Amino acid sequence: MYNNLKIFFQNIRKNALIINTILETYSYFDVILIQKPPWSIIHSIPSSTSSEGDNLVGASYHPN
Repeated sequence: MYNNLKIFFQNIRKNALIINTILETYSYFDVILIQKPPWSIIHSIPSSTSSEGDNLVGASYHPN
């Protein structure tokens, strides 16, 4: 059971730099809640309709 549960909440307004900074430096929080995370192109994936492939769009990935 947690006696001192630490929660951090932040609206990052779709800014990828802010989310990376939070995940790198705020490791002392037990729960991190992110409002309005950025959605961007992660990479290109194979496509049956385009030789260049389709863009895979999603939220940022961070090992933490």
